[in-house]
Amino acid sequence: MRRMTNASRRSVLASGVLGGVGLATGSLSVAATSAPAPFRMRYGPHPGMFREHAGDSVVDQIAFFADQGFTGFEDNGMKGRSVEEQTAIAKELERRGVMMGIFVGADIDWSEPTLTTGDAGARDRFVSNIRDSVEVAKRMNTKTTTIVPGVEARNLPQGIQTANVVETLKRACDVCAPSGLVMVLEPLNWRDHPGLFVRYSDHAYEIMKAVNHPSCKILFDIYHQQASEGNLIDNIGRCWDEIGYLQIGDNPGRCEPGTGEINYRNVFKFINERGYKGVLGMEHGKKHGGKDGELKLIEAYRAADQW
Repeated sequence: MRRMTNASRRSVLASGVLGGVGLATGSLSVAATSAPAPFRMRYGPHPGMFREHAGDSVVDQIAFFADQGFTGFEDNGMKGRSVEEQTAIAKELERRGVMMGIFVGADIDWSEPTLTTGDAGARDRFVSNIRDSVEVAKRMNTKTTTIVPGVEARNLPQGIQTANVVETLKRACDVCAPSGLVMVLEPLNWRDHPGLFVRYSDHAYEIMKAVNHPSCKILFDIYHQQASEGNLIDNIGRCWDEIGYLQIGDNPGRCEPGTGEINYRNVFKFINERGYKGVLGMEHGKKHGGKDGELKLIEAYRAADQW
């Protein structure tokens, strides 16, 4: 069979070859229909999620998943890419009407107490990192960047550690505010990331109320919070006024919706009814490998996007 170029692949996809991805008698059937409509919400794939179809180029991957109806994108490692690559990615996102979501904003050693200790050097490094991230965010036309405060300082009471984190975030907010960049603090579950300081949504909420600044909000990762605390819809609702970003992953397994215990149709319906217009980051793996696994992932989102 003649090898397809990236350009011809995109042409075929745009005409709808993958527009009717469906499951039939346990196997995938691909119907030649019109191009699929955009998803109801801005689900955001990561680089590499559709490598089997689109190849290694992030620009080509964006073209592929945009043809499938995805209108969001996120890349934890964006800050580490060259300016030239960032610029090329930003141009493709703009061309395809895809919204850029988060990237990791501060290079923190997660194995060491950092913002929890009140150490002046750690605080200065964090603020400097955020200052660099402001420039990346401008280049990528995004307003959100992920942060974590590091592990517990076991020789300090929790209240003192919380105050140390709050003070650092207040200083970083002064750096973010002129550009409108929002740091989104992510609680991470205790099972996968033992020892980290912020694990639960109520603690993140407490920190946000103390920081009291529009440049700092919560990243509510649905996978992490299902593992840590469950009761997702109630907890999202309680924290809603301080949530600036959401991420996706089913539990257990951290793969696409429908592969674990979370009723994503109901969760997405709730988030949509609350008026969320940002990216929902697809920070998860795939249950199945190869091209079929990528198609099954698309179908999983089509199923979860119906309510």
